[in-house]
Amino acid sequence: MPSYTNSCSTRVAVIGAGHAGIEAALASARRGVDTVLFTMSLDSVGNMPCNPSIGGTAKGHLVYEIDALGGEMGRAADLVTLQSRTLNMGKGAAVQSKRVQADRREYQKIMKHTLETTPNLRLIQAEIVEILTEDSPTKHVCGVVTKLKERWACDCVVIATGTYLESAIFVGDVSYEAGPDGLLPSKGLSASLEALGIKLARFKTGTPARVKRQSIDFSVLEEQPGEENPLPYHSLHREDLFSQLTQIPCHIVYTNSETHRIILENITRSALYSGKIHGTGPRYCPSIEDKLVRFADKERHQLFVEPVGKETEEMYIQGFSTSLPTDVQVKMLHSLPGFENAEIMRYAYAIEYDCAVPTQMNATLEFKSIEGLFGAGQFNGTSGYEEAAAQGLVAGINAANRVLGCEPMVLERSGSYIGTLIDDLVTKGTNEPYRMMTSRSEYRLLLRQDNADLRLTPIGYAQGLISEERYQRFLQKKAMQEEEKERLEHTHVSPADAHDFLTSIGETPLKSGASLADLLRRPPITYAQLAILDKNRPALPVAVKTTAEVDIKYAGYANRQLSEVERHRKLEERKLPAEIDYKSIRGLRIEAAQKLDQIRPLTLGQASRISGVNPADISVLLIYLGVK
Repeated sequence: MPSYTNSCSTRVAVIGAGHAGIEAALASARRGVDTVLFTMSLDSVGNMPCNPSIGGTAKGHLVYEIDALGGEMGRAADLVTLQSRTLNMGKGAAVQSKRVQADRREYQKIMKHTLETTPNLRLIQAEIVEILTEDSPTKHVCGVVTKLKERWACDCVVIATGTYLESAIFVGDVSYEAGPDGLLPSKGLSASLEALGIKLARFKTGTPARVKRQSIDFSVLEEQPGEENPLPYHSLHREDLFSQLTQIPCHIVYTNSETHRIILENITRSALYSGKIHGTGPRYCPSIEDKLVRFADKERHQLFVEPVGKETEEMYIQGFSTSLPTDVQVKMLHSLPGFENAEIMRYAYAIEYDCAVPTQMNATLEFKSIEGLFGAGQFNGTSGYEEAAAQGLVAGINAANRVLGCEPMVLERSGSYIGTLIDDLVTKGTNEPYRMMTSRSEYRLLLRQDNADLRLTPIGYAQGLISEERYQRFLQKKAMQEEEKERLEHTHVSPADAHDFLTSIGETPLKSGASLADLLRRPPITYAQLAILDKNRPALPVAVKTTAEVDIKYAGYANRQLSEVERHRKLEERKLPAEIDYKSIRGLRIEAAQKLDQIRPLTLGQASRISGVNPADISVLLIYLGVK
């Protein structure tokens, strides 16, 4: 038996206090389970080593879903918002996503204090170097060991190590072991996981330089203001939360031929192209040198100049990530209009790190081979704070459920982007840092950010993360939405009453009476415009009006997608026996049998989404299950 300096105990241990670890620890503790959150540095809790923004395309959907389930990210983001914008406003409601520029240090401060004051939760600075397991009756977690040789007995472990596992920084031909922002790397835990049979991968990400605000000439940049009266993420915050907020503008600048010349002439000095980096980088957030190679025909690339916080001079140049040497970074920065005299405060770098192959996990984010061991966040091969927080919330809930003897929570692919994210990871895996996009969901008309609470608040309530008071407020809001849709369907206007309004906006006049809902279904007509015909309109919250309007406009499309969901539900409900021997099933192709044996899907629906399994293979499985 190894010698330990001290022995302690908890029920759930969470490793890492980034966005995944925070949500996991809070979810577990709020379920009433004794929880310990370990972090290598108390000063890095909730850190945003890349862009300090929350939300964005599809990511805003995730934040609303996290909030609807009882998570913390949206509430904290609201409180530290510097600027808020809704992206894709020129497109349909299904792909519109909220994004806020956040005050990095204030976000950390709020999250750390939330952790410190949550009952059943201890926040401890310690590096975990080993996972302990027992093999009776099956392999399961029994504890963790710190670098100081302290042993913590526990029932469940959530690994949320972000980009720290055996991490290394790359700047040109210089490389050294370090975590993000120059913090210490995690050493030893990867070896412990591999000893337990966990298969690891090596991924890479990066970040641009931080530039001193006073050294930038903003007069030649394109200003990007925030939107007026944005709605908050958190459902309990007032809708006018931002009415008194003076939003800090962002700015836009473009690369040019000189920028491209400097980069391309020095591209062999980039760690990415010199062969020093072996990890796979993110396809949808490439470095600037990677953009120039992949999009060689583009004459310029758009960059966003964004604030890092109210009380700092650091500015973030989104889209300018690089691993080029420092002298090249200075030259390429100075080639940008307005940046001729810009001063770099932090150099850009690439970071390489270990992560787990996510197909080793179930949809609960528990490893199939080790009971009580869960993974979340970038450790699972994703990129982004929002993807991390979403997984942390699910892993924390399921770790607590295992301790409490409750049924696990599995979110359906058709019911949330979180469910889509996890289903993609555990069935398809990923060979690059996974980023959520609206196009990843075949049900995106149903999964809008405005209806996240309708889809997921009942689940959060059932899991004990939504209070009774909040749930009653949710039910009132839901009732108002249904009443307003019903009222619009049954409030009619005559052709004469609607004539002037319709002709004034270039719409065809009515030949017979129509309901307000019928008029609203016409693409150019908005709920706000209908006020001129809707004399007895009730005063309603903006969120209620928004969802009522979109539900009516999209009803036909949404109903078709609901029919698709019902058609696929039979496959989702058909369970696959855990002990099934795929290699012995006659008619099943060899590739399909190998993939099915490796991933061990829980249902036929999950099996149908595995790469290498085609409809004919699913037919074979249906026949096999019918025989059995």
